[in-house]
Amino acid sequence: MKTLEIANYIPRIADEEISELMKVFGAVVIEGPKWCGKTTTAKSHALSETSMADPHNDFQARRIAELDPALALEGPRLRLIDEWQDVPKLWDAVRYECDKAPDRGQFILTGSSSPKKRKTAGKEQPKHSGAGRMARVPMGTMTQQEMGRSSGAVSIRGLFKGEAGKGLSELSLKDVASLVVKGGWPAAIDLPPDAAARIARGYLQAVIEEDIHEVDGVERDKDKVRKLIASLARNESTLASNKTLMRDARDPGATEEALTAPTLNEYLDALRRLYFVQDILPWAPSVRSSVRIRSAVKRHLADPSLAAASLGVSVEALIQDLETLGFLFESLVAHDLIAYAGAMGAQVRHYHDDKDLEADLVLEVDDGSWVPVEVKLGASQVDAAAKNLLAVKDKLERAGYRPPSALLVVVGVGGIATKRDDGVQVATLDTLGI
Repeated sequence: MKTLEIANYIPRIADEEISELMKVFGAVVIEGPKWCGKTTTAKSHALSETSMADPHNDFQARRIAELDPALALEGPRLRLIDEWQDVPKLWDAVRYECDKAPDRGQFILTGSSSPKKRKTAGKEQPKHSGAGRMARVPMGTMTQQEMGRSSGAVSIRGLFKGEAGKGLSELSLKDVASLVVKGGWPAAIDLPPDAAARIARGYLQAVIEEDIHEVDGVERDKDKVRKLIASLARNESTLASNKTLMRDARDPGATEEALTAPTLNEYLDALRRLYFVQDILPWAPSVRSSVRIRSAVKRHLADPSLAAASLGVSVEALIQDLETLGFLFESLVAHDLIAYAGAMGAQVRHYHDDKDLEADLVLEVDDGSWVPVEVKLGASQVDAAAKNLLAVKDKLERAGYRPPSALLVVVGVGGIATKRDDGVQVATLDTLGI
């Protein structure tokens, strides 16, 4: 049977995982920020659909689902339930159908927010987790490889197998700044940076004005939300503490914090449930390791363009502010690595010990294999980055921990993808891939 696939569909990394999970589970849930392409991807797998976001006939599909969730599920299967979180009891209806008829690959759900497990805004929240019947697939905005901007010559899967990659970069400083400003929005692929930036600005406005209030029916101070997002943008790719975020969000000359600790935590939680911000957790080499690590998280926005939009920086402005561009470039690399690593079941963490030895990112798979990563804007910084990675390797090996599968430096400008004599793999953004 023919799927609902949209013409000129660009395959996504998530496609393979969705197809595999559909062979095991009754339903698959695609989760991620809005506008990242979840619905389009879901349609490429589904045979029929209903959308809770469809305004046709005064949101008839949503009203039907609220009155009779089972009726909303009627149609050829694999059936797409788009933006299910607008009618949370659809979750339980899907789970019941999967229990009643334990066929695999019955439903595919998409959601751009994760509702709290409590009754909010007059909506009854899901009563069951869906464990054993429903699988979750995270999805972000598009990576460089998905958009056809990376050769994938340096494979993340390959690094864990001991493989090396080679390639030449074609990226200039302006190119890197443009990639940051444009981001990975599917609608922005063919747009110039200044036009693409409007998408990120529109996203920010939607989050501040509507989404953060609708996610759980709690009205929040829009000015505080705006200040918090600006602070997150300024502290992208850093280990900024909650105190730093509160201080950073304070108006110039103000004597009181704009955000209290409870307000900050509550707002951050809401942004996480919108998939707007993601915590990159610290990597601990072993529960029995004598190496002491710092427990701070790196807060990573859903797309680097959101940080650029919040800061109000253009391509030209970033070129004149290399420090900010460096932080946002690390955000861009982290964004892509989260997708590439996720495709092979790996986690992305960061390492920072009590002696200030650190790795910007650490990729780790379930068997404990790991790859530390340093991210540098320019090729002139590769030697220092390699030296740092070797120091991390040596320290952990002396502490009795297993050697890394590879050492990786990702470069923005002027680099050549190659494996150095010291064993460090250098990759450029446009050679990095699955």
